[in-house]
Amino acid sequence: MTPALDLFVPGVVYLDIIFTGLEGLPEPGTEVWASGMGSCPGGVANLAVAAARLGLRTGLGTTLNNDAYGDFCAGILCSQENIDLSASRRVDGHSPVTVSLAYDRDRSMITHGHPLPVNADGLVAELPAARAASVSLTKDRLGWVRRAADAGTLVFADVGWDASDAWPASALDTLEDCHAFVPNAVEAMQYTRAATPDEALRRLSGLAPLVVVTCGADGAIAHDSRTGETVHAPAVPVPALDPTGAGDVFTAGLIVGTLNEWPLRQTLAFANLIAALSVQHFGGSLSAPGWGDIADWWRSSGSSGYAFLDEVIPRGEQRSVRRAGATIARLSDAHVH
Repeated sequence: MTPALDLFVPGVVYLDIIFTGLEGLPEPGTEVWASGMGSCPGGVANLAVAAARLGLRTGLGTTLNNDAYGDFCAGILCSQENIDLSASRRVDGHSPVTVSLAYDRDRSMITHGHPLPVNADGLVAELPAARAASVSLTKDRLGWVRRAADAGTLVFADVGWDASDAWPASALDTLEDCHAFVPNAVEAMQYTRAATPDEALRRLSGLAPLVVVTCGADGAIAHDSRTGETVHAPAVPVPALDPTGAGDVFTAGLIVGTLNEWPLRQTLAFANLIAALSVQHFGGSLSAPGWGDIADWWRSSGSSGYAFLDEVIPRGEQRSVRRAGATIARLSDAHVH
């Protein structure tokens, strides 16, 4: 039987408040003004929304708090983006919040929150059947990852910044149960003690069947240990407004290509494209493009290397996607789920 979900995404959903158009970052005792601002669900919502906008049946495993921020995030995720929240819970308390300062093609963040109330497997509810799932690696192994892999789920792993600066290789042990590992260049080099992204890719190859290292403006490199294929896909140059969540949008494209059994080079090119389209808008989750955005780019660009889009863009009219607004909804207008 085909699982009810194409992608299951567990983790923390933050309320993201993003400031753009900064002339500089604030120094102690100073104030800076931002010309742009957006609010939207963040954290694992970035990947979930990006995948759902590309047609994947996507479920979230998280807790959403019973406050105005939680109502706002739940309404967007469930009613607007059609994401399945049946593996999630509503709890009392205050929602975690991240403030992102987009400046000079990068971003700095300030976050406040508390750990999720997870079970022994590291989930807030039971593990649903899904064709693919995502996990962010930690020093502790999560029991659900092996169970998911044993059930045939393709697990895509990333890894966060190590504030301790230890970067222990043992944090990558979970990769033996994963289909793909998708670190950025800095993370890959830190964990492997490599001097270049290419060297890091070689050292990581084989820890999972597919290893992809994202390299920002230099695109992405990947190695498939099952075929021996190594691929470099250049980035798509675009004017960047806000890079928040671009890595999650890239991973959504990687998952779409993998589930559709596209060639690796095509999959990387598609992931690079949608990540590039996302940085032209405010906010991590609601900056993710839909098929209509992709079709518009293809009609106006006709860029070599993307002829495959004629075959993969769904036929018919595509609905417009919503972008991040400057404020959260009024309580009287929020959809509570």
